[in-house]
Amino acid sequence: MSWIQVGNTDIHYVETGDRSRPPIVFLHGFGSCAEAWEHQLAALADRFRVFAYDSVNHGHSSNSPRDEPEPDRADELDGFLDALGIERPILAGNSMGALTILRWATRHPARALALAPSGMGVTRAGTADASSDARRRAMFAPVADDVLFLEGSEGAFTREFLGTRECDRYVRLRSTATRIEASRHPRRPTMEKPDRDELTELVGTITSPMQIIVGELDWLADAARELHAMVPGSRFAVIPGAPHNVYYETADAYEQVLDGFLAEVVG
Repeated sequence: MSWIQVGNTDIHYVETGDRSRPPIVFLHGFGSCAEAWEHQLAALADRFRVFAYDSVNHGHSSNSPRDEPEPDRADELDGFLDALGIERPILAGNSMGALTILRWATRHPARALALAPSGMGVTRAGTADASSDARRRAMFAPVADDVLFLEGSEGAFTREFLGTRECDRYVRLRSTATRIEASRHPRRPTMEKPDRDELTELVGTITSPMQIIVGELDWLADAARELHAMVPGSRFAVIPGAPHNVYYETADAYEQVLDGFLAEVVG
């Protein structure tokens, strides 16, 4: 296990692969953790220096104070890259992790060697999705004190996947003491420079190569298509039958798309 300090957060991360190869950093979604990228960490270790880290209030990283807003996750990503001396990263993230990547990339439009957001997109002003808003409210609702294992959110996995050994592993991986504490006492997220509304207007400035990946069944599939339409030169792939957590339930299909993209833009 490895640790670095980013701001006031003690960040836990995992690292594998060849240190002489290009670095790729995986960012998990809300409620998840670095270790949920285990399939990708193993699959890419022979060609890349591979990282995944636990964001504040997740995994094995530290909790932020209950009575304060969370640190901004785009600032956190900046701090992680700086602490490890990563100048030209490949960034891949799902859901909240993808949102962090997109926000970071609007600050650094050409810095990344490549970007691979999945399970995320943007919406134009005036096209808010009531169902997505309800999902966000449910995600941030506090859990009861007797909850010890945090089940996946609705739509994260298909019904067929729920209750399988792989799904049970995901539940155990994410249900750390850090995450349970944050789930019982939700923090207010910080999202500045840009916020969500500003992000839609700014994603078109990103010039780093981008591969957008989304599951066919993801409630954000239309938002992902909108992102593709707004980012010139971006690539877009839909994984048939895949849910929101496309990288986990359909890891092989996800990696096939990611491998093809990286082979083309990185070599």
